[in-house]
Amino acid sequence: MEIPQACPLCTHDSHPLDPTAKRRYFQCPNCGGIFLARELLLSPDAELREYHTHNNDITDIRYQKFVSPLVELIGSRHNNGQRGLDFGAGPGPVVAHMLGKLGYGIDLYDPFFHPDETIFANSYDFIFCCEVIEHFNTPGITFATLGNLLAAGGSLYCRTTLYRNDIDFSTWFYKKEDTHVFFYQRKTIEWIAKHLLHCDFTILNDNIFYFTS
Repeated sequence: MEIPQACPLCTHDSHPLDPTAKRRYFQCPNCGGIFLARELLLSPDAELREYHTHNNDITDIRYQKFVSPLVELIGSRHNNGQRGLDFGAGPGPVVAHMLGKLGYGIDLYDPFFHPDETIFANSYDFIFCCEVIEHFNTPGITFATLGNLLAAGGSLYCRTTLYRNDIDFSTWFYKKEDTHVFFYQRKTIEWIAKHLLHCDFTILNDNIFYFTS
């Protein structure tokens, strides 16, 4: 039997979903998170090489359409005098670009492409992570950091694809990306809101949810 691994979100002992699979994942019985075996994580150099293969053209109409529900949500809940942060902006910060055209001031942070650590001394009225949180190697630490960056009454918006129990994980499309290493379901979002961010949360659909401090 394979030795349990500690969940990188809540630290609870977690057991493999399929011990015979070549690419092994564990599921946490406490928070519901599903994560890649720690020894299979890419090195930072390999992770960066993988990101360089992605097509992230901020002028791509299809890319803009893909993120437009998140842009519209933020626009409906915040005015452009409030301060925003694109956390995990990547090489093509399309949400920040679209909000910028609407007059919003958005700071960028990404450990590879925008490593501006001065943002950690700031506080933000809204933060968004668009197709980012599934890349978190240490989601417990990172979500706690995000909570510390939120101003009172601020909101953290996330776009990812949530796992449901009716999904066959062995064939799930979302785990095929090598840098997707942690997956969330409703139970996971509830745990983050209660134990890390100490705030309310709203799940709009299988792709977008947000926390409000």
